[in-house]
Amino acid sequence: MSDAAAPSAIDAVPLRHPWRWVTAAVILVVVALFLYGAATNPAYGWATFFEYLFNERVLLGVFNTIQLTVYSMAIGIVLGVALTIMRMSGNPVMSAVAWVFLWVFRGTPVYVQLAFWGLLPVIYQNIQLGVPFGPTLVQFDLQSFSFPFMLAVLGLALNEAAYMAEIVRAGITSVPEGQLEASTALGMSWSLAMRRTVLPQAMRVIIPPTGNEVISLLKTTSLVTAVPYAFDLYSIATREIAARIFQPVPLLLVAAVWYLAITSVLMVGQFYLERYFSRGASRKLTTKQLDALASAQAVPTEREGQ
Repeated sequence: MSDAAAPSAIDAVPLRHPWRWVTAAVILVVVALFLYGAATNPAYGWATFFEYLFNERVLLGVFNTIQLTVYSMAIGIVLGVALTIMRMSGNPVMSAVAWVFLWVFRGTPVYVQLAFWGLLPVIYQNIQLGVPFGPTLVQFDLQSFSFPFMLAVLGLALNEAAYMAEIVRAGITSVPEGQLEASTALGMSWSLAMRRTVLPQAMRVIIPPTGNEVISLLKTTSLVTAVPYAFDLYSIATREIAARIFQPVPLLLVAAVWYLAITSVLMVGQFYLERYFSRGASRKLTTKQLDALASAQAVPTEREGQ
């Protein structure tokens, strides 16, 4: 019997997608037309844009916006972790209090919350601390104080804490319960097992939404005018300078560029954090891992040659 004939080679014919190129060309034309129109339209006020891009007042607004974001996020993370512990606690009172907190602050608009905190000195004009049914030891007249920055941080932090609590809870529940049980079986305490075993694995789930929350909080700072706090980037650029020179469009562009710049830095930081906490979870080997694997495979070969 003769051997079966070998199958003939099949020439691979590359697939062509002309409509992709047509779509790309149309998009490029539309983008070019928009950029040309924006560059030649006097309404954009590019001269004013470049004049105020690094203005001293604008830079002050950038600094205040960064402060609002950092302080509010730090407080929000701490309160969020505390709320997560309360929510996951076996104590029904603590669990119910945490649930009500999340229900209120996630169910109402942040602008309404900021407006409420701005009216706090009107609602509570005097705060008295002392012995119940006895003499007053300390008394504060809130109307005599001016602390809109603190009220803005408080409003943003409490709102952020409600969302961070759910993010942390989702990260912790994503770790199998067997991890905690195995750690406690090895003699670890609950807190040590959480720090050494559960949280390092939960950070892979916590970091991406937390990065998104930081970026969202940065943009939410533009709502602190409800407190009212008028020294953030948006307020200085659009309400102070733009109202004075009657050119809102270039000042809006100035604010947008600074928001984009800060957001870009935050996105880079988020990328490196995600890469750090995802070590060992990716199926793709790094260069160092490939070199170590090649060295380990070369050792038996050398011994066989000897």
